[in-house]
Amino acid sequence: MAGIIVAFSKPEEGRTIKNLLVRNGYTVAAVCTSGAQVINMADSLRNGVVVCGYKLADMICTEVWEHVHEDFEMVLLTNPGNMYEFDKMGIATLSMPLKVKDLVNTVEMSYSISERRWKKKKLRPKPRSEEDKKIIEEAKSALIEINNMTENEAHRYIQKKSMNTGSSFAETAKLILESLYRE
Repeated sequence: MAGIIVAFSKPEEGRTIKNLLVRNGYTVAAVCTSGAQVINMADSLRNGVVVCGYKLADMICTEVWEHVHEDFEMVLLTNPGNMYEFDKMGIATLSMPLKVKDLVNTVEMSYSISERRWKKKKLRPKPRSEEDKKIIEEAKSALIEINNMTENEAHRYIQKKSMNTGSSFAETAKLILESLYRE
């Protein structure tokens, strides 16, 4: 599940930001005062946004970022002098005093980026195991030898069968080997 984590060293600041986000239609998963709490909460969520101040009770925002940034976006509320430094790191920054509209728009954008990255990561095909690669090569070799196909034709044949049956490429190669050597 995706979520928004609000993290400030002062609990009242965290509650204020949470209330702003909730009033604008967002669900806040947690309000934290320490980096360790943020990291623990982020581990229980698949992705999301961390809205935080520069310094938390036990670490600064960049240390939190190092632990959660693969699946999370960060929105840092800071003074205008520090903004450029964090933009280079890929952390969205908002200067204080804060405009509610800027916060809402930045959180929305960051949340969308996090969701898109997670979906793209989820859809990425898993690498084939060495065993699967070996089975596929054996099936191609058998098709080349027995049916006088080129390697490209053998590959396309396995691919087409895989798509028609809805099974994986390696499973289809295994079935082809079984049927060829059964005959």
